[in-house]
Amino acid sequence: MNVEMIQALRELERDKGIAFETILHALEDAMAAAFKSWWRQQHPELDEERVGARAQIDPETGDMRIWIQELAETEDGGTEVVSEKEVEVTEEFKGRIGAQTAKQVILQKLREAEREMTYEEFAGREGDIVTGIVQQQERRYTLLDLGKVEALLPQAEQVPSEALRHGERVKAYITEVRKGTKGPQIVVSRTHPGLLKKLFELEVPEIEEGIVEIKAVAREPGHRSKIAVASREPAVDPVGACVGPKGSRVRMVVNELRGEKIDVVPWSPNPAEFVANALQPAKVKEVRIDPATQTALVIVPDYQLSLAIGKEGQNARLAARLTGWRIDIKSESQFEQEQRAPAQPAEPAPAAEAPAAEPVAEPRAAAEPSPAEPAAQGAGGDGPAEGQGAAGA
Repeated sequence: MNVEMIQALRELERDKGIAFETILHALEDAMAAAFKSWWRQQHPELDEERVGARAQIDPETGDMRIWIQELAETEDGGTEVVSEKEVEVTEEFKGRIGAQTAKQVILQKLREAEREMTYEEFAGREGDIVTGIVQQQERRYTLLDLGKVEALLPQAEQVPSEALRHGERVKAYITEVRKGTKGPQIVVSRTHPGLLKKLFELEVPEIEEGIVEIKAVAREPGHRSKIAVASREPAVDPVGACVGPKGSRVRMVVNELRGEKIDVVPWSPNPAEFVANALQPAKVKEVRIDPATQTALVIVPDYQLSLAIGKEGQNARLAARLTGWRIDIKSESQFEQEQRAPAQPAEPAPAAEAPAAEPVAEPRAAAEPSPAEPAAQGAGGDGPAEGQGAAGA
């Protein structure tokens, strides 16, 4: 050790944020361990269990002093220092062994500091999105290269219909950051509703500025999503802001999600109005709300029934998740028949029962409301509705 080494440690403190005292103490411990090993090689007759060493490095000059210790076992099974004497640090040790030990300690501390800095950087970004390059694909996960670190995209967080290719750039939502032995472990998702929200924040300035607010979201990844938006300024149309000129804003989100269809609907504090909006692109004639059972009876024209329910009940199911209401959809003729013969009500439309079985808003959507994009066409058998924002591939 010398003055140049001390100066190098000071530079590490300034450039890498590693405390000078931390490296100095680590060097002292490493030098003591290395000297003990070297000392025993010179004195093989000594009992390893009874020999210790202590090192001290002057923080100004870098001069090193070393003491050899005599150890004894304590009653509780530990060890204590019985005596110690300072020994001369030979040029052999200071040269080859000391330099190698110092190098190893400094490199180790650098790696630890870099891992800690990377962890701190990403720990504050849970709920944000990152762009990564598909690096390695396994059966249970895909690794994304984020530059400084890799992110883990579990199979369960990948869109089933999405085929990621090696070297492809994709965006993902950070769900968890935890410390690992080899650095921070970053877990990301392509299915989380928060991904929609962040993508829209990137594309829609009014959302980032707080003029337009995402109130709720429901998503079936890879197929279709619904997003409810509201404006804090009467002059700003929230749906139009999300769609963008000629659908440009929403199209960017659709492209990132590989053609996932997204309905953007107006949010309303009035439950009946909100339910009607959520069922777009279908046109609703009447909504009857029952707060006691959190159920909404929706009456639609006969020709709108299949559109309101959607392919395999998807439109009604997403609307139920978006609003948090159980939704029972009936055609006008069905409702009128039931009114005429209340003792023998007609069977409700079977496809509309699916959302009624899933009444609550999607858990992650409630905690992390995510944006959706307007679709020009509905999913499957759904078609466009006048005045409704939607986008699709």
